[in-house]
Amino acid sequence: MALPSLSLSLQFGDLADAALHRAALPRHTVARCIRHALEADAEITVRIVDAEEGQALNRDYRGKDYATNVLTFDYQTAPLVMADLVLCAPVVAREAKELKKPLAEHYAHLLVHGTLHAQGWDHETGEEDAEAMEARETQILAGLGQPDPYHRG
Repeated sequence: MALPSLSLSLQFGDLADAALHRAALPRHTVARCIRHALEADAEITVRIVDAEEGQALNRDYRGKDYATNVLTFDYQTAPLVMADLVLCAPVVAREAKELKKPLAEHYAHLLVHGTLHAQGWDHETGEEDAEAMEARETQILAGLGQPDPYHRG
Protein backbone atom coordinates (compact mmCIF):
# COMPACT_ATOMS: atom_id res chain seq x y z
CA MET A 1 0.00 0.00 0.00
CA ALA A 2 1.38 3.40 -0.96
CA LEU A 3 1.86 6.03 1.70
CA PRO A 4 -0.12 9.26 1.48
CA SER A 5 1.54 12.16 -0.33
CA LEU A 6 2.98 15.01 1.69
CA SER A 7 3.76 18.61 0.89
CA LEU A 8 6.23 19.52 3.65
CA SER A 9 7.65 22.84 4.75
CA LEU A 10 10.45 22.39 7.31
CA GLN A 11 11.44 25.58 9.13
CA PHE A 12 14.02 26.27 11.80
CA GLY A 13 13.65 29.34 13.99
CA ASP A 14 16.58 31.26 15.44
CA LEU A 15 18.11 28.54 17.61
CA ALA A 16 21.35 28.85 19.56
CA ASP A 17 22.20 25.20 18.81
CA ALA A 18 20.53 24.95 15.39
CA ALA A 19 23.16 22.55 14.00
CA LEU A 20 22.29 19.93 16.62
CA HIS A 21 18.58 20.07 15.75
CA ARG A 22 19.14 20.22 12.00
CA ALA A 23 21.31 17.10 12.25
CA ALA A 24 18.55 15.28 14.16
CA LEU A 25 15.90 16.37 11.65
CA PRO A 26 17.00 15.82 8.06
CA ARG A 27 14.13 16.61 5.72
CA HIS A 28 13.78 13.04 4.43
CA THR A 29 13.47 11.70 7.99
CA VAL A 30 10.84 14.28 8.95
CA ALA A 31 8.84 13.43 5.81
CA ARG A 32 9.14 9.70 6.47
CA CYS A 33 7.89 10.00 10.07
CA ILE A 34 4.93 12.15 9.06
CA ARG A 35 3.96 10.09 6.00
CA HIS A 36 3.87 6.89 8.05
CA ALA A 37 1.48 8.56 10.51
CA LEU A 38 -0.84 9.97 7.84
CA GLU A 39 -4.16 8.45 6.87
CA ALA A 40 -4.69 10.91 3.98
CA ASP A 41 -2.63 13.22 1.77
CA ALA A 42 -1.36 16.28 3.61
CA GLU A 43 0.19 19.72 3.57
CA ILE A 44 2.16 20.15 6.79
CA THR A 45 4.55 22.76 8.05
CA VAL A 46 7.02 21.70 10.74
CA ARG A 47 8.65 24.55 12.61
CA ILE A 48 11.43 24.08 15.14
CA VAL A 49 11.41 26.96 17.62
CA ASP A 50 13.24 28.28 20.67
CA ALA A 51 11.72 28.35 24.17
CA GLU A 52 10.49 31.94 23.86
CA GLU A 53 8.49 31.28 20.68
CA GLY A 54 7.24 27.95 22.01
CA GLN A 55 6.05 29.53 25.25
CA ALA A 56 4.33 32.42 23.45
CA LEU A 57 2.44 30.04 21.13
CA ASN A 58 1.40 27.74 23.97
CA ARG A 59 0.26 30.73 26.05
CA ASP A 60 -1.59 32.48 23.22
CA TYR A 61 -3.33 29.42 21.77
CA ARG A 62 -3.73 27.04 24.71
CA GLY A 63 -3.65 29.42 27.69
CA LYS A 64 -0.67 27.56 29.18
CA ASP A 65 2.27 29.83 29.96
CA TYR A 66 5.18 27.46 29.37
CA ALA A 67 6.99 25.95 26.41
CA THR A 68 5.82 22.42 25.58
CA ASN A 69 7.44 19.81 23.34
CA VAL A 70 4.98 19.85 20.41
CA LEU A 71 2.00 21.96 19.44
CA THR A 72 -0.34 20.93 16.65
CA PHE A 73 -2.43 23.45 14.77
CA ASP A 74 -4.87 21.45 12.67
CA TYR A 75 -6.80 23.38 10.06
CA GLN A 76 -8.41 20.64 8.00
CA THR A 77 -8.58 16.85 8.12
CA ALA A 78 -10.41 16.01 4.88
CA PRO A 79 -10.01 15.55 2.05
CA LEU A 80 -6.50 16.88 2.73
CA VAL A 81 -4.84 17.08 6.15
CA MET A 82 -3.56 20.63 6.67
CA ALA A 83 -1.61 21.44 9.82
CA ASP A 84 1.35 23.12 11.45
CA LEU A 85 3.51 21.19 13.90
CA VAL A 86 5.63 23.36 16.19
CA LEU A 87 8.38 21.60 18.12
CA CYS A 88 10.26 23.45 20.85
CA ALA A 89 13.92 22.49 20.44
CA PRO A 90 15.12 23.14 24.03
CA VAL A 91 12.19 21.20 25.52
CA VAL A 92 12.69 18.28 23.12
CA ALA A 93 16.44 18.21 23.86
CA ARG A 94 15.85 18.31 27.63
CA GLU A 95 13.27 15.52 27.47
CA ALA A 96 15.50 13.34 25.29
CA LYS A 97 18.31 13.73 27.81
CA GLU A 98 16.00 12.95 30.74
CA LEU A 99 14.64 9.89 28.90
CA LYS A 100 18.20 8.82 27.97
CA LYS A 101 17.29 8.50 24.30
CA PRO A 102 18.81 9.96 21.14
CA LEU A 103 17.46 13.36 20.11
CA ALA A 104 16.44 12.06 16.67
CA GLU A 105 14.44 9.24 18.27
CA HIS A 106 12.51 11.66 20.48
CA TYR A 107 11.83 13.95 17.52
CA ALA A 108 10.50 10.96 15.54
CA HIS A 109 8.04 10.19 18.34
CA LEU A 110 6.87 13.80 18.59
CA LEU A 111 6.44 14.11 14.81
CA VAL A 112 4.23 11.02 14.81
CA HIS A 113 2.38 12.27 17.91
CA GLY A 114 1.74 15.70 16.37
CA THR A 115 0.67 14.21 13.05
CA LEU A 116 -1.90 12.02 14.80
CA HIS A 117 -3.25 15.11 16.60
CA ALA A 118 -3.56 16.81 13.21
CA GLN A 119 -5.93 14.01 12.18
CA GLY A 120 -8.15 14.21 15.24
CA TRP A 121 -6.46 11.81 17.64
CA ASP A 122 -6.56 13.12 21.22
CA HIS A 123 -5.05 11.65 24.36
CA GLU A 124 -6.58 14.27 26.67
CA THR A 125 -10.21 13.17 26.20
CA GLY A 126 -10.00 10.06 28.38
CA GLU A 127 -7.97 7.01 29.30
CA GLU A 128 -9.35 4.91 26.44
CA ASP A 129 -8.42 7.57 23.88
CA ALA A 130 -4.96 7.97 25.42
CA GLU A 131 -4.35 4.22 25.26
CA ALA A 132 -5.53 4.06 21.64
CA MET A 133 -3.29 6.95 20.62
CA GLU A 134 -0.27 5.49 22.42
CA ALA A 135 -0.86 2.12 20.76
CA ARG A 136 -1.08 3.76 17.33
CA GLU A 137 2.10 5.77 17.96
CA THR A 138 3.93 2.62 19.04
CA GLN A 139 2.72 0.76 15.94
CA ILE A 140 3.82 3.55 13.59
CA LEU A 141 7.20 3.94 15.28
CA ALA A 142 7.80 0.17 15.13
CA GLY A 143 7.19 0.38 11.37
CA LEU A 144 9.89 3.07 11.26
CA GLY A 145 12.31 0.84 13.19
CA GLN A 146 11.95 2.92 16.36
CA PRO A 147 11.47 1.53 19.88
CA ASP A 148 8.24 1.86 21.86
CA PRO A 149 8.45 5.36 23.39
CA TYR A 150 6.25 4.36 26.32
CA HIS A 151 8.16 1.27 27.46
CA ARG A 152 11.89 1.90 27.63
CA GLY A 153 14.18 -0.71 28.96
